[in-house]
Amino acid sequence: MSRVVVTGVAGFVGSHVAEALVAGGHDVVGLDAFIPYYPRDVKEANLAGLRAGPRFAFHELDLRRDDLEPVLDGADAIIHEAAMAGLPRSWTEFDSYLTCNVQATQRLVEAALAASVARFVHISTSSVYGLDATGDETGPTRPISPYGVTKLAAEHLVGAYRDTHGLPALVLRYFSIFGPRQRPDMGYNLFIEALLDDRPITIFGDGEQSRTNTYVADAAAATVAALERGELGAIYNIGGGESITVNEAIAVLAEHLGVEPRIEHGPPRAGDQRHTRAETGRARAALGFAPTVGPHEGLRAQADWQRRRRA
Repeated sequence: MSRVVVTGVAGFVGSHVAEALVAGGHDVVGLDAFIPYYPRDVKEANLAGLRAGPRFAFHELDLRRDDLEPVLDGADAIIHEAAMAGLPRSWTEFDSYLTCNVQATQRLVEAALAASVARFVHISTSSVYGLDATGDETGPTRPISPYGVTKLAAEHLVGAYRDTHGLPALVLRYFSIFGPRQRPDMGYNLFIEALLDDRPITIFGDGEQSRTNTYVADAAAATVAALERGELGAIYNIGGGESITVNEAIAVLAEHLGVEPRIEHGPPRAGDQRHTRAETGRARAALGFAPTVGPHEGLRAQADWQRRRRA
């Protein structure tokens, strides 16, 4: 693939994926609407390195309402990273999640068919599995948040267009991405900022929730591999190889930053998953996916990045 459209390119993962594509010799057309989920200047900073290179072109547009035909002209493939993310706000801002995650996806797949793209890589989430995401891709999907519901609906929408109209699509389900540029509303970012400021950290629940976090560079590499050799119609879990609890993650960060954490507990958040453990055998076999950065190393790298950014 030589010309790849990446939606949500100014976001945390989208910007890393675009950089990996450029490094691999692809031309990238990046799309983003700068929906004010978090400050625009954070997203602009994510794009700084890409904008400096000749193989990247950017278009600010909204998938829900703008004309997509011109930006898809000549595209070989699409990686659909754009979404309204995060669990808590999906309970109170459902219209945004419905339009960004479902309506926008429907308009994009229609445009992809019209443009005759050869590949459509749809990015989904472990949240579609529900309370415990610990099996493989054949496990039941029972999301417990409006966010998870809209992401599963988007998957089904892509599948309907694949089965009915021949959309050349495949799906990646990301598990808890972390690392440099992590969104400011995400847990590890919040923990690091609180530790650097000597503020209390609020843990929702007992802190024994566990995740097989995926380092962002590993997620980007898996996404490029899926673009290049993933099986059309397949679904792949993309996750790290080691589990870590919230309590353990805070201990790692506090030790690395040389501070004593101050912990406060709040009630569990509605829709929060208890345990995720990515079963990635399918991605290993088909994509050659193998996580290279574990949770301790990745947490230290993210903490160093946030500390440098503040400096």
